[in-house]
Amino acid sequence: MSVETPEGGAAVAETRLLHKMHRAATSLLAEAAQQDTAPTTALAELRDFLVAALRHHHESEDDVLWPQLTAADPATAAGLADLAAEHDALDAALDALAAAPVRDADERTALVDAAVAVRDLVHAHLEHEEPVLFPALTTHMSDEAWAEFSRTVIASAPPVGAHLNIGFFEQVDTPGELAAVTANLPQAALRVVPAMREQAKATLNSLQATEPEGTFTA
Repeated sequence: MSVETPEGGAAVAETRLLHKMHRAATSLLAEAAQQDTAPTTALAELRDFLVAALRHHHESEDDVLWPQLTAADPATAAGLADLAAEHDALDAALDALAAAPVRDADERTALVDAAVAVRDLVHAHLEHEEPVLFPALTTHMSDEAWAEFSRTVIASAPPVGAHLNIGFFEQVDTPGELAAVTANLPQAALRVVPAMREQAKATLNSLQATEPEGTFTA
């Protein structure tokens, strides 16, 4: 069955979904890290996933996507350069998050501070990025070109916590957005999605249950 192209094209649909996932994941880590009852194994799992996924995401933009968009429209260069500079600031925050102790609840202040810093940087960065990126993608990125880029990104994605991608996508998606992402997954990956979904559900439920209302919303 063919996937209906969402408004704005596949590039905008998939990028919007990734951004919603990054907002949700960074928010969850920042909140759960502040709860004494948060399981340390699940905290470490989410932290390691975020560090790897965010680095890979913005490196793919800096190294591949930004040059493609700049070549198509040199007028986008200045705005994209500003976004790349924000990626540098995020790298430093991710270094601090990666180094923060997780296993010892008595030493969790550093984790809380680092997780909050990453959340705030990511949310602010996406607010700056979307008004620049979405119009550029709509104008200059065909669905075919985006599919090629997406397959390249998926093939090079780090395996760290990959199941959490599925878990977060299913929490924040609309059917059209999720279909745009899964359309580019290889068949081998699609076959393990059900198992990944269950693994992610266990981790996310254990962290979301530590929040004051017991329910996490994106």
